[in-house]
Amino acid sequence: MALSEEKRYTADEFFRMFPESSSERYELLNGEIVAMASPNEIHQDITGGLYAELRSYIKRNGGNCKAMISPFDVKLDEKTVVIPDVLIVCDPSKMNGKRCNGAPDFVAEITSTNKDDDFVRKLALYQNAGVREYWIISPQDQKTLIYFFEKSSFPNIYTFDTPIPVEIYDRNLTITISELL
Repeated sequence: MALSEEKRYTADEFFRMFPESSSERYELLNGEIVAMASPNEIHQDITGGLYAELRSYIKRNGGNCKAMISPFDVKLDEKTVVIPDVLIVCDPSKMNGKRCNGAPDFVAEITSTNKDDDFVRKLALYQNAGVREYWIISPQDQKTLIYFFEKSSFPNIYTFDTPIPVEIYDRNLTITISELL
């Protein structure tokens, strides 16, 4: 839900309006401030489980990438600040202790009341910003759409019971969403 449809904001204005200490959760999508709903139980189960699997894989393999979990700001550009549910950043120069500045390598969004944002607006924003892999996990449909933009702009679709290969790790890691619940 948009907070204001008339004025467009910059990332700097957004950060002044909603400092780190703010308990309110908003994103800035192409200059438009959008309120975020509180996540439900299944959303949190998937988010936490996915983060744990990714973080564990990175640590086991001595990777340089860093997995992060919401709430953590990602400034994609001067008019877009998102809070992905789970993300992986492999370029440490993008991290400044407060947020990621630039496109993460991997983003996962678990859909809730703002499904259109995840399937349409954020899809375009992430693709245009240079995110390599984008997962849209839909608990309502029990399906996951995987976009690996380096190979195609069309998604692969998986059921919750099907192992999903993580493309940024050359398919060496698979995650089955039903096992996260």
